[in-house]
Amino acid sequence: MNTVTENTGLFSRIGEMFENVVQQEYGSLMLVLLIGIIFGGIIQYTRVDKFEKIAGFSMLKDTIVPKMLFLTVGLSSIGLYFMIESGYAHYHVKPILWQGLVIGGILFGIAMAILGKCPGTGPVSIAEGRIDVLVGAIGGLLGGLLFTLYYDDIFKPLMGESAGKLTLPELFPGSEHTVVLIFGIAVTLIAILIPKVEMFDEADLDKLPADQRPDLK
Repeated sequence: MNTVTENTGLFSRIGEMFENVVQQEYGSLMLVLLIGIIFGGIIQYTRVDKFEKIAGFSMLKDTIVPKMLFLTVGLSSIGLYFMIESGYAHYHVKPILWQGLVIGGILFGIAMAILGKCPGTGPVSIAEGRIDVLVGAIGGLLGGLLFTLYYDDIFKPLMGESAGKLTLPELFPGSEHTVVLIFGIAVTLIAILIPKVEMFDEADLDKLPADQRPDLK
């Protein structure tokens, strides 16, 4: 009887999740598809879907990932904030759970270094036919299932107390626009100033002209 009740609760929670997504105003299906294509194209152009990029970043031998991340955060923070202010976008601020963030960040970093992918680059690699990433994605889905099934009993207590919902502009009342601009510009400048260092694999080296190939000896 308990098993039936647990399964009913799980299916009900999954149904609520899909209903919540459907009710969100994400725009037309074609717009979402277009954004996805552009996002995937940027990932492939910058080659951050390659294992060498993520692993190289973890070993401080490749700076393409941090350059892309800082640039994305800097530009999108400015654009998104003013789109929200203009009524063209919206977001849902999540509560700050410091204990859960620390534990989750450590687990996420370890998994990202081992797999050499993140949730954004993983699907692109799967689309390219990389079986190792597919195995990692299946593991992620199973982990999500366990998290859902045992959230109340195991994971919720690990999250710690909520520190409330907080955003950076709220810390500077009356200067929100200025703070967002300064933050966005500063992060963008960091992306530009980070020196470009790349770690290549054999496939990458074969595409480079002979005079541009680094000496790996």
